[in-house]
Order: sequence, then structure tokens, then C-alpha cells
Amino acid sequence: MADPSSYRPKTGEIPTTPGVYRFIDPHGRVVYVGKAKNLRSRLNSYFARVNTLHPKTYAMVHAAASVEWTVVGSELEAIQLEYTWIKQHTPRFNIMYRDDKSYPYLAVTMNEKYPRVQVMRGDKKPGVKYFGPFYPAKAIRETVDTMLRVFPVRSCSAGVFKRAKASGRPCLLGYIGKCAAPCVGEISEEDHRKLAEEFCEVMAGRPGPHVKRIENQMKSAVAELRYEDAGRHRDDLEAIRRVFERNAVVLSEDTEADIFAFAEDELEAAAQVFHVRQGRVRGQRGWVVEKVEETDAGAMVEQLLMQVYGSMADTERIPPEVLVPALPDNAEEMTAWLRQLRSDSGEGKAQISLRVPQRGDKAALLGTVQENAAQALSLHKSRRNSDITTRSAALRDLQEALGAAEPLLRIECFDISHTSGTNVVASMVVLEDGLSKKRDYRRFAIKGDAARDDTSAMYDVITRRFARHLKDQAQSGAAVEVAEAAEPAAGESAAEETKDSTVVEREAERFAYPPSLVVVDGGQPQVNVARQALDDLGITDLPVVGLAKRLEEVWLPGDDFPLVLPRSSEALYMLQRIRDEAHRFAIAYHRSKRSKAMTASALDDVPGLGPSRRAAVVAHFGSVANLKKASLEEIIEVPGMGRGTAQKILDHLQAESPAGESVAAGAAEKDPA
Repeated sequence: MADPSSYRPKTGEIPTTPGVYRFIDPHGRVVYVGKAKNLRSRLNSYFARVNTLHPKTYAMVHAAASVEWTVVGSELEAIQLEYTWIKQHTPRFNIMYRDDKSYPYLAVTMNEKYPRVQVMRGDKKPGVKYFGPFYPAKAIRETVDTMLRVFPVRSCSAGVFKRAKASGRPCLLGYIGKCAAPCVGEISEEDHRKLAEEFCEVMAGRPGPHVKRIENQMKSAVAELRYEDAGRHRDDLEAIRRVFERNAVVLSEDTEADIFAFAEDELEAAAQVFHVRQGRVRGQRGWVVEKVEETDAGAMVEQLLMQVYGSMADTERIPPEVLVPALPDNAEEMTAWLRQLRSDSGEGKAQISLRVPQRGDKAALLGTVQENAAQALSLHKSRRNSDITTRSAALRDLQEALGAAEPLLRIECFDISHTSGTNVVASMVVLEDGLSKKRDYRRFAIKGDAARDDTSAMYDVITRRFARHLKDQAQSGAAVEVAEAAEPAAGESAAEETKDSTVVEREAERFAYPPSLVVVDGGQPQVNVARQALDDLGITDLPVVGLAKRLEEVWLPGDDFPLVLPRSSEALYMLQRIRDEAHRFAIAYHRSKRSKAMTASALDDVPGLGPSRRAAVVAHFGSVANLKKASLEEIIEVPGMGRGTAQKILDHLQAESPAGESVAAGAAEKDPA
């Protein structure tokens, strides 16, 4: 761990203007990004009294080896640059509200001849009516299924619609009454569009006229003794009521708002948001994050809004009101930033109200969101306590068993896969803090002499991975030099930074971060060859172990006897888990390569012959066997084929043929000249 005093900048060197700063570890990876109104005051706070820092902040300043800053013109520029760098570098010590789900919306494609009801994610399209967001997606699918009983609008894809129209038979939904079957003419285009408009009216919160109409139809059916029709109308009314029970009105119908709240303890925080549209709670989302430093509610609100609304795919969903439990210190700048995002999405001069509700229904709903956040944090802690304890114990036990000097924060495991020496591949999987980091997984194709046996393949893949590490480490150092040379002077805008430094940093961070432990799938031969590969590269301080599958023995380089861990050891279980994951990842890649090899064509390696013309050749001759009997002039008859490419095909087939004379002889018979 680095001593913060070793890289502390001189106070006089730090500007007092607004800016964004980055803490960087010894390997060139950004570990924290922050912004400040006064850079000198903020950065000095990290170094003045290190022992009194929050535990996470203490770990961050000791993990870093340098600090850099960029001066910007305003706090709004600082917000934008901080968000850009957080998205680019994903620093491990920043608060990250991780959620891999986008907003699901109910969409009605009124821009089509026969409108379609579907669940959609992503950007909005013109001519499509949207309702939502709904969360989880299961809720919107249940709503659609219920509404189609009453308003049987088309919900099938274009392909299903065309097949049904061509066959003259509707799909299953048409037979069970959940589609009016416009594909076979059971409803006219005008009536189907009217049905879709009624569907939209009900989903927009105006079910009154349609409920009254269905009630009158039910009464008329009872009066005329049509009890089956009356029962169907009764079921339709019940279906509409069920839909609106899920979306109870909580605020006035013209309310469009997102309501955020937090619950926190010393180490973690849970965030919840309710999406209110047309006065109804359409969806709910939640995140649980680790707190990096002592941050107040306003700072957490700022980080959450930046990450939730920062993605351009979601900007057009920013509602006019954003209600939060506390305002950030730069509330005006945040409001301007949100207003700019909403305007960029096509809303014109959009207005955004970022505020804390003090009384009334909105304040009461904020309390409900707060209660949900508290419940989410409690549930998360009860589920994670044992998991965190187990992972920590496994890493500690493994470090002690191997006698490693540093904590095993990052473990990389390598495995070789092949079938009788063919299609040889290798995999690299990664654990960080005991959890899989699939973004860093890599796979390798092994060719040439390296593919002759497992040890040669292991030597090759270890050499390639860590040679790339050394290269990227050198590039990372060059990137720092470029960044220092291009550092803008006080008062300059961040936009004046050179593009080269950003590009070099992005390229250099892929393999520049080394593991704390290398694990190979195998016994003593694989471990020794992995150690030899690292020694040949000059990397002598990186521990290597192997896990032999037969007896689950842990092998160390140069030892004649394995290290036997107890069967109940959490450390052994962690090694087994990463070994099995590497094996799975390698097998998947091997199967992919083997499938491609089995379906390869004799024409695949003809230079200058692309997929389209290759398909045209096969379609023209019917098979490669017929092609081998063809003359040069007959090959030229293939549409789009030139004489040069045709000659290349003949030369390639002649070289590939077991009897080299057969193709040439066949061509000579066809073309005596």
C-alpha cells in the first residue's frame, strides 16, 4: 500500500478554482473520481489527517499512487466531466448504483396500419404511444394479458402476422379471444384502430366511459336473458378493475414525477425510486451500494441523479418533477443539467422542478418510498451478511495457506480445452473480492507449435496475457506523461484536453492491472510451466498455484508434494469455483470453434472470395464436387464473378485436391485451349 504523503501535491500547486480530480493506483487505473468548487480545499482534506478518514476513504488514499486534477469553467461543467469519467473508468471507490435493467414501457404502435400492443425498452419512436414506466416487467405483461380480454388488440410480431395472413388462419390468441384477428379480416382496419384507441384511453387513466358502456351492455344482456354474454361483460369489468387496482391513484392525475428516498447505515445505503405517471405509481426500482466516504444525503442524491438520468437512452423519460429527501449543495447546477438533458431529448424548453416535498400527498408518498428503502436495506443485509463473511474468510484462509504477502484482491484462472489436440483454446476468468468479474474474462486461440500439448499451450497463453500486461503497463506510463504534458492551465476549460491522452488511457487499462494470484487448471507440470513463463518475462513476485482435478490437490511451483486443503475449507471451495468457471468458459469457446470447423467450406480460404460470391458459386454448381469439374469459363458464368477470382478458385481447388492433376485435367477437358 502506498503512503499518501509520498504523492501529496504541494498546496501551492493546487488551484482554488472548480475542477474534477482523479486518484490513480500504481498500475494506472483510476480508483476514484470527484469534483470540487475549490480543488485546493478538497484535496488537502484527503492528506491533512489521514488516520481520521472514513475507512473506505482511508483505503482509497492508500490504494492510490498519484492524484491528478482538471480545471473547469463552472460547476455545471464539473458535473458533466465527473459523470463522463465515472462512466469511462468505473472507479472501484466511487458510489455506483448498479442496475442492469432499463425501463419497460407499454407501447401501442399507432403508426402502423394495424396497431400492435407490446412491451418495449430503449428509445422512444415517433407515432407510438407509451405508458409507464412499469417495473418489474412482469407487472406490465400481466396488465397486457388482462387488458387483451377486454380490448383484443393485435399483439403479435410482423412475422406472425404475415404468416397468419398468408395461411388464412389466425394465431392462438385469435382462437382464444385475446386478438380480434385483423390478419384474416375478422375485424376491419377502422374498427381495429378504434379498439386500439379505446385501449389507450383506458391505460391513460380514463376508463369511465368504457366501464359505463360495458355495464349497460351487461344490463341489456340480462334483460334479454343472454346470460352468457352478461357473464362475459362482467368478466370484462372485473379485468379493468384488476388493472386499476395495480395502478391506484396516489396523486392528482396530471402528476408526472420520480420520487427518490434513501436508507443508510455506516457502510451501505439503499436507494428507492417510485415512478409516478398520470398520478399512478407505474414502477419501482431500487439499488444498494457501499458508501465510500462520509457523504451526506445531498451528495448521495447528486450521485444517484447523475447515474439514473445520465444515460442518453433514458433522458426523454425525465419527468417534470423530481422529488428527493434532500437537495444537493449544487441544486441549481443539477437542475440546469437535468433541464438540458430533457431539452436535448426533444422536449423544447423543458422545465424541471428538483425539490423536497414538505407537506401533503407528495410528502406522504416520499415517506412510503423511504420505508421501502429501509426494508430493502434490511433485506439486503440479512442476505449478504453470511455471503460477505464467507468470501472474506475464504480469501483470508487462502492467503494464509499460500503465504502470500498481499491480500488476494484479484485472482485469475487459466484453463486449456481441445479435442485430441484439435481446436485448442484457452480461457481466463477473474475473481475480484471473491466475486466473478465477467467483463474481464478473456479467451485465447492456440495455434502452431504451442498447440502440440497442454503444457505448451499453457506457456503460450500465460506469456501472451502477461506480455500484454507489461506492454499496457508501459503504455499506461506513457499516458500519464501525455496527460501531464497536456494538463490545462488554471482557468482553462476541460474541453481543451488533448484527445490522445484519453485514447491512450482507455487502451492501456485493459490488461495493465495485474492479479494477486494466478491459478491454472492442472497439476505439477502446468504449474511449473506457468511459473517458467512468468520468470521468462521477468515477473518473479506473482504467486502461481494449480488445482488438480483428480484429488483436488493444490500444487505450488517446484514442490514435489501438493498442498492439501481441508475438504470443508472455504478457500478450497473458492479455488474449485474459479477452476470450474474457467473450464466452463473454455469449453464454450472450444465448442464454438469446433462447430465452425465442422461447417467450413472448401472455398473459405480462397483469397478475395467473400460470403456473397461464395454462396453464389455453391448455388450455381450445386456442390464443391461439381465445381471441381468445371472449367475457367464455366466459373466465370457465375453472376458477379471475374476472371481473376475464377482463376484463384481453380488454383485453390487444385492445391487442396489429393490428386493435384484431377482439377487441372477436368479443366483441360472443358477448355482445351
